Amino acid sequence: MKVVVTGASKGIGKAIASIFAANGHDLFLCSRGEVALYKTMEELQTRYPAVTVKAKPFDLSTKQGAAGLAAWCLSEAVPDVVINNAGAFEPGSIYNEREGLLEEQLAINLFSAYNFTRAILPPMIERKSGHLFNICSIAALKAYANGGSYSISKYALHGFSKNLREEMKPFNIKVTAVFPGAVLTDSWGDFDNSAHRIIEAEDIAQLVYAAAQLSPGACVEDIVVRPQLGDL
Repeated sequence: MKVVVTGASKGIGKAIASIFAANGHDLFLCSRGEVALYKTMEELQTRYPAVTVKAKPFDLSTKQGAAGLAAWCLSEAVPDVVINNAGAFEPGSIYNEREGLLEEQLAINLFSAYNFTRAILPPMIERKSGHLFNICSIAALKAYANGGSYSISKYALHGFSKNLREEMKPFNIKVTAVFPGAVLTDSWGDFDNSAHRIIEAEDIAQLVYAAAQLSPGACVEDIVVRPQLGDL
């Protein structure tokens, strides 16, 4: 399979890219951070020499960046699996968060997936196959203190996924929304997870990969994963 992963240079995106590469699938990787992205590409290509790993930086918070990524991918191949993982988290409360935060969070957490998906879909629709994953968040299912604009943007991504799922049924394209709770990524800094209080990025990757391996007649619509002891 040809697999596109956005936000692929670290965290959940890197873990997803790794598990697909480990199982022999070719990758197209994207993130905003050029240095970390190419480091990830080289690492995966070295570890899995039998697969092709390509990478190119794009800022998917802009329509131009999303269109550029789609054009680059389609110039190589029509993807089989698309992982819309690009996103950013900034805490805040609606009543006092900084001006412009909502627009920024919507741009990277919603518009990135919306614009890239619209650009990459036409040949997938024509072929009548494919699988789209949108990495949402528990924040898209339940409001919490200090969630603010981040939670709003993830609720919107959830709605985008639900609409897309219905629209893609006639074209045999699957759509899966993924709702992780707290995951050990860079946003947690030096958090000590020796007691396994929060989820590992590899846990999310394994679930995404498993959902991508089902028969054509089966679609996992939602993947909800929380820490064993509950949300923090």
